[in-house]
Amino acid sequence: MTTATTGVLRVLGPRDLSEVRDLLARDPVAHCFVAARVLDSGLDSWRLGGELWGWAEDGTLTSLLYVGANLVPVETTSQARAAFVDRCRRIGRRSSSIVGPADDVLALWSALVDSWGPAREVRPRQPLMALSGPPQVGADPGVRLVREDEVDILLPACVAMFTEEVGVSPLAGGAAYAYRARIAELVRTGRAFARIEGGRVVFKAEVGAVGDGACQVQGVWVDPAERGRGLAAPGMAAVTLLAQREIAPVVSLYVNDYNSAARRVYDRVGFHDVGLLATVLF
Repeated sequence: MTTATTGVLRVLGPRDLSEVRDLLARDPVAHCFVAARVLDSGLDSWRLGGELWGWAEDGTLTSLLYVGANLVPVETTSQARAAFVDRCRRIGRRSSSIVGPADDVLALWSALVDSWGPAREVRPRQPLMALSGPPQVGADPGVRLVREDEVDILLPACVAMFTEEVGVSPLAGGAAYAYRARIAELVRTGRAFARIEGGRVVFKAEVGAVGDGACQVQGVWVDPAERGRGLAAPGMAAVTLLAQREIAPVVSLYVNDYNSAARRVYDRVGFHDVGLLATVLF
């Protein structure tokens, strides 16, 4: 246990669930990723896929840090960040990225860079966008849920999108089985959407996280051979409508600020900025 003048850091568990959910509810869109992990696991450590660290000041939980494949800060105070950094330094880097609200992420990274660096890439400005009302463009009627017998049709598109976005293949390092299982799970749970023509995906997106009243879209992709056909905006409108109807009333996503083409698509559909995220990739 790490202590400071008025604070205590500890690993949280099921008995902390109510207080954790109250903290996440301060910004359901920004904290959707962590909320999804919390809701799916009930803070059971085996199902959580990592640990959730809590920082309490004068007995009240004020800050969280999810420590898993991603390191994700939630509502961190300066005292909390100092305590989180101290423990992160001592245990060493276990995560492949730091992602979350930009101020929190960049402050953590500034304090960790000398012990966790170098980063492969730092993306300091990633607008967080959301839509709770109807899309502003017509939905593509060809975009639908992917069926379970179409996982191997969807998989190459997911690999291509991930590689294009992150810079490395999700299949690298013997991860092919786990990655396919993740995509199959998204399909099985009704969270993968695509327009499929002639047995080939031309547009696709998935809902990667479902929190309290909000979900987060990931993996938006148009086949490079089909770009310029105007598939992206109607495709995103269709995904948004399907997600709002079946998953959560608020649909969110985040995008690199330099990706002007994607920004234009999301603006056309009706998404608006609600925050700013940042990502550090290792």
